[in-house]
Amino acid sequence: MTDWLKKAEAQREDYLADLTALMKIESVRDDAAATDEYPLGPGTAQALAAFLEMAKQDGFKTKNIDNLVGYAEWGEGDETLAILAHLDVMPAGNGWDTPAFDPVVKDGKLIGRGASDDKGPGMAAYYAMKTLKEMGVTPNKKVRFIVGTDEESNWTGMKRYFEVEPAPTYGFSPDAEFPVINGEKGQVSMLVDYPGGNAGDDALISFKAGLRFNMVPREAEALVEVSDKEAAVAAFTAFLDKNPVEGECKLDHDGLHLKVIGKAAHGMEPEKGINAATYLATFLDQLQLGGGAGQFVDFVANYLHLDTCFNNFDGAYTDEVMGDLTMNVGLLSFDAAKGGEIDMNFRYPKGVTPDLLQEKVLAVAKDHGMTVHYDRFEVPHYVDAADPLVKTLMKAYIDQTGETDAKPEVVGGGTYGRLMDRGVAFGALMPTTENTMHQANEYQPVADLIKSMAIYMEAIHDLVTD
Repeated sequence: MTDWLKKAEAQREDYLADLTALMKIESVRDDAAATDEYPLGPGTAQALAAFLEMAKQDGFKTKNIDNLVGYAEWGEGDETLAILAHLDVMPAGNGWDTPAFDPVVKDGKLIGRGASDDKGPGMAAYYAMKTLKEMGVTPNKKVRFIVGTDEESNWTGMKRYFEVEPAPTYGFSPDAEFPVINGEKGQVSMLVDYPGGNAGDDALISFKAGLRFNMVPREAEALVEVSDKEAAVAAFTAFLDKNPVEGECKLDHDGLHLKVIGKAAHGMEPEKGINAATYLATFLDQLQLGGGAGQFVDFVANYLHLDTCFNNFDGAYTDEVMGDLTMNVGLLSFDAAKGGEIDMNFRYPKGVTPDLLQEKVLAVAKDHGMTVHYDRFEVPHYVDAADPLVKTLMKAYIDQTGETDAKPEVVGGGTYGRLMDRGVAFGALMPTTENTMHQANEYQPVADLIKSMAIYMEAIHDLVTD
């Protein structure tokens, strides 16, 4: 019987060298820097080129599709096993103890943006495939390791792949957690638009929070004009003392600048974060605001604050298989002259539809002078636990961890796995490891990454030699 962990340990040095080289590339989608050559900006294209050159040197057939997506191919056959990872990462944001794009290993942890989502896991799966190839394993089907470059936003690259390349037979995405994610909730953002304007003794000039719809905002800032500046400063100081946030205020010629710092978290688990935006709104709700500003603050402070399950909209819902409906308020903006928008991102189980969510939000928003609409959405995705793909992956996980009680799971995150009828997510976050995806000081224990490589080796081996 092959000792897969020993095989993985032998790759540790080379794996970490290649992984850290990729992590040093700031591969954040940047539409402002997009060109015809680099449609998602230069950073993501640079990461894609670096990975494909690495794979080419390792002896794989490679292809770059429009600087959006690419793949490394191994083997031949009528069927195709796809392993779908992504090279783009979330913006760094603030709050890091070490530079986000200068990875370090400290206390056994690899720290840096992409360590957990998704460069660390993706490269573990790639190294598993590479090791099997070097061992002389001959797959009985084609294996494609496919890497996208904007999984954290619109999936433009991977969608292009499925437009121009044959659909895989089945596959997995190393972009979640172990043991196996065989179900993913649906996802949709309700975009709430509202007018500007002030009509009170105090005035909200601007409000801004959030980096992406799928992150709990760590920071929120507002500019206000208040009739009693000293009282407002004292009230804000007292507010910070009573709540689990930090912040600062500064008087300037244009008004009172307020900043609140909470805790970022992945949008699929908003309850694990501290939403700086909704906390700031609860303070602003104490001021004498009116007009569009007053309506905006009231909506955020009294309907969105601390409500990650949609209770305040009479919309809480739980499915026996897929679990709870969740809501993340990830992007918020207000301008006194222009108005603004809120992005309410939902992860919804079977039994819920985007139209139903829109109806629930609108029932409250219309009384605040707001409109609600949604654009693209993803329906819930599920692969039966009895599917041979799921059973093979579960066996590999149990063999390498000894966790015989492990069962497939359903999560609120959305991975590339849902792009295949028989597609799932598979690692690499271990059940007992802290989830720091989308947060400052993102990390993954090196031992976990090596263990995941061993799991991937056994899984891929069994899938291509059956």
